[in-house]
Amino acid sequence: MPSLQALVDSRHQIVAVYTQPDRPAGRGQQLSSTPVKSLALDRQLPIFQPENLSSLSEQEQLKNFSADLMVVVAYGLLLPKSVLAISPFGAINVHPSLLPQWRGAAPIQHAILAGDAQTGVSIIQLIPKMDAGPIIYQKAYPLSLEETSGSLHDKLAQQGAQALLAALDLLTPSGWQSQTQDENLATYTRKIAKSDAEIDWSQPAETLARAVRAYHPWPIAFSHFQGQTIRIHQAQALPSQTSLPPGTIAHISPGGIDISTGKGLLRLLMIQLPGSRALTAAEFLRGQGQKWQVEDRIGEQYEK
Repeated sequence: MPSLQALVDSRHQIVAVYTQPDRPAGRGQQLSSTPVKSLALDRQLPIFQPENLSSLSEQEQLKNFSADLMVVVAYGLLLPKSVLAISPFGAINVHPSLLPQWRGAAPIQHAILAGDAQTGVSIIQLIPKMDAGPIIYQKAYPLSLEETSGSLHDKLAQQGAQALLAALDLLTPSGWQSQTQDENLATYTRKIAKSDAEIDWSQPAETLARAVRAYHPWPIAFSHFQGQTIRIHQAQALPSQTSLPPGTIAHISPGGIDISTGKGLLRLLMIQLPGSRALTAAEFLRGQGQKWQVEDRIGEQYEK
C-alpha cells in the first residue's frame, strides 16, 4: 500500500487500481478487502478486482484506460505476456530484494535466513520470466541482527515506494536506461510453508536465531515439549558451548531458557503455548516453570 499512497501523493495520474478480489478472512470467514482497495475507495479511484487477467474482456478493459505504464506491487497474480504489452512503457514491479538475488515468492524471509548483511528493493521491467526483467533502479538496505520478516517487510515497503518514485523520474520519452540481470548470479526462493518453521536443534544456534526472525510474524518458529507445540517468537544465539545433546534444556532463568543446539545455545526469550498469548521467559516461567527442568529435551524427535 505505501507504493499506492506515494503515487496518490505524487504528480502522477492514476487512471485505475487493480487488486485481488475480496477474500474470506478471520474466524467468521467474512469477506475482507485489501488495504489497497480501502485506500483507493478513500481517494475515489476506479477499482477493479478480476480473478485474473487472462480473459480478452479484461485485457480490453485495460487497453481502454490508455495508461502510459502499469505499476505492479505484490499483486499475487501472474500477468500474461499480452497484458505486459498493453501500455507503451510496459509494466514495472517493486521487488523486495537486490535482484538477481532472491527472485521468487519469499525474498524477505530468505535474506534473513541466509544471514545477508544487506538487502534492498529493485524496480524492474516485467517480462514473462519471473523477476528476471531489466533493472531500472535499486536501493540497498542494511540488515540488523534484530530484523524480523515483519519489520523488514514494512521498512522495504516504505523504501520501495520511494524507489518507485525515483524510477519514474528516470523515465524518458524513449524509456529507461536499464541494466540486464546477470543470470549467473540469480538465486531463487520458494513459498514458505508452515512446516519450514519447525526447529531442527541439530543446526547451529546462529542459524536457528535467524530462522526465528525469518518466520516471524508467520508462520512462527516452533518445537514440541511434553506433547504441546511451543511457538518461539524471539530468541538469541549464545556463543556458549555445551556437551549436552541438541535439544536439551541447558539453563533456565527469568532472562531466558537456554537450549543446546548443534553449535552453541539458543536462548528462548519469548514463547507461546497453545491457547495462550506470547510471553516473555520470565512470565512463562512464573506460570509453567515447574514443568521445565534442566536436561529435559525439547523437540518432537525426542518425544516419540
